Amino acid sequence: MPPPFDGLDDALAWLDTHIDFESTMPRRRALPTLERMRALTSLLGEPQASIPSIHITGTNGKGSTSAMATALLLANGLSVGTYTSPNLHAVAERLAHNGEAIDDEALTAVLTELALLETLMDDRPTRFELLTAAALSWFATEAVDSMVIEVGLGGTWDCTNVVRGDVAVLTNVSFDHTDVLGPTLEGIAADKAGIIEPGSRVVVGEMAPDLVAIVEAQAGAVGAASVWVAGRDFGCESNRVAVGGRLVTLWTPAGRYEDVLVPLHGSHQGVNAAVALAAVEAFFDTALASEVVEEGLAAVRVPGRLEVLGRRPLLLVDGAHNAAGMAALADALTEEFAVDGVSAAVVGLLSGRDPSAMLAPLASAGVTAIVACEPDSPRAMAAAAVAEAGRALGLAVFEEPDVRNALRVARGMVGADGLVLVAGSLYVVGAARADALASAVPWEDAGR
Repeated sequence: MPPPFDGLDDALAWLDTHIDFESTMPRRRALPTLERMRALTSLLGEPQASIPSIHITGTNGKGSTSAMATALLLANGLSVGTYTSPNLHAVAERLAHNGEAIDDEALTAVLTELALLETLMDDRPTRFELLTAAALSWFATEAVDSMVIEVGLGGTWDCTNVVRGDVAVLTNVSFDHTDVLGPTLEGIAADKAGIIEPGSRVVVGEMAPDLVAIVEAQAGAVGAASVWVAGRDFGCESNRVAVGGRLVTLWTPAGRYEDVLVPLHGSHQGVNAAVALAAVEAFFDTALASEVVEEGLAAVRVPGRLEVLGRRPLLLVDGAHNAAGMAALADALTEEFAVDGVSAAVVGLLSGRDPSAMLAPLASAGVTAIVACEPDSPRAMAAAAVAEAGRALGLAVFEEPDVRNALRVARGMVGADGLVLVAGSLYVVGAARADALASAVPWEDAGR
């Protein structure tokens, strides 16, 4: 289906003919290379070379940190191109200009451009490489002042690493994607530290000292300009529950910001806010005005991350997809979302996860029942495997592979004073969120 494309659907169909490592994760990283990505950006005229950027990696918190950094740059008067992954509902969500997703016409145009350039390449690019190139090309066309680029996987060999980030951010390191990144935290940290560039300013979130040492060694080896570490050079001093989110006090090498509202749930978002603020101050090499910090963080929205979609019963969706993410979710449930009634969770996992390690934090936070489902992905773990782990933990267990039906089963188990939680994979969260938002009957009114 060569161009010209007959609209966006035709262009996306072409995109989907390319290998998609997000859906079919390789068991190992064989012959890693950035050559295809470099060939693409060369054909595009190196669009990333002229746009200052913040490059963000980490096991968890990349999406939220990217959203906060974008909001702070916007509040300080810059136009911003933001590239994130994966999407919840539509590919266009991944490419945003000043917080607004790319429109159909522009996305069709940039994919058409790439389809034509692909014919000049020796090696066919992957789907993610094409989307990354599309973002960089569109940002250059829009003449953005700055970019916030979220790594897809790892760092060193991620195709976003053609971007030479003025600021390199590592939010944290825990076990995830070990089939690709390796079985040790030290190896994962070293891979993620591969985004550090000569002259870049490095911002490191909460991380064990031995892992910080790995990052600092890489920064020294490539000639980074500076390294700021959470708890040493910046941090979140006060982090309290507030109406609609968290009230935090943040400090950086350049300033201190008292009682700032972050309209996101979970104490980990206070830490993410500190990382984002440090990244933006490193980007500008100066302190931000207090009103800029307050305005920027107040505007942050991150769909699918501890997002409340209903109140009676409480409907909460969260993209926690690894053990560390589930632990953070469990802490938030205990601190912010205790309910009087039954707490039931709709959980679907991708293969490679340990279902017991994923479910145990939920059980400790008061979830008493799960409905095991399956993400719409070739990498989906069978609902039966999730259910078996739930039974071993003493939870009441139901199996319903279809996410939307699983949501209805969970909804029928709790009263108006209960909680329905959806977690385990962004594929599951995306399907449940779309269903809840499209429902003809508001969640609060259902079943009355």
